[in-house]
Formats: sequence, structure tokens, C-alpha cells
Amino acid sequence: MILKVRVRPGAREESVRELSGDELEVRVSAPPQKGKANERVRELLAEHFGVSRSRVRILKGESSRRKLIEIDL
Repeated sequence: MILKVRVRPGAREESVRELSGDELEVRVSAPPQKGKANERVRELLAEHFGVSRSRVRILKGESSRRKLIEIDL
């Protein structure tokens, strides 16, 4: 499954929210520095979809708030 993800780093509360059919908003408390926010996004999406973190890959947008993420279900 490939999803468009909009990331909000530095959020007070962490959450995963559906914006449209294939787009999610992921709020993470981690700062957007040294890949910390990306790792937390992967962890939250893995929890949300019930898969291991290794099955969640960022295909595009490593340094952007808009990402294309693949989840191997």
C-alpha cells in the first residue's frame, strides 16, 4: 500500500488522521532534525496498521513534510 502523508513535527500530541482516501496526516512530537521525526512517523504508522517498523518505508520526501510512504501489509 502506498500512501501520501503530511507530517506535522513538533506537535503536542501524536496522532494519525485520515485526510482523504489515500492521504494521512501524522503528528509527531519529535523535532525535524537528524531523521528523528521520520523515525517516529514510521513507528506511528507501523502501530496504526499493525505491522513492524521495518515494513514501513519512506519512498519520497525524506526532508519534506509531504511524503510518499509504502507499507508492506
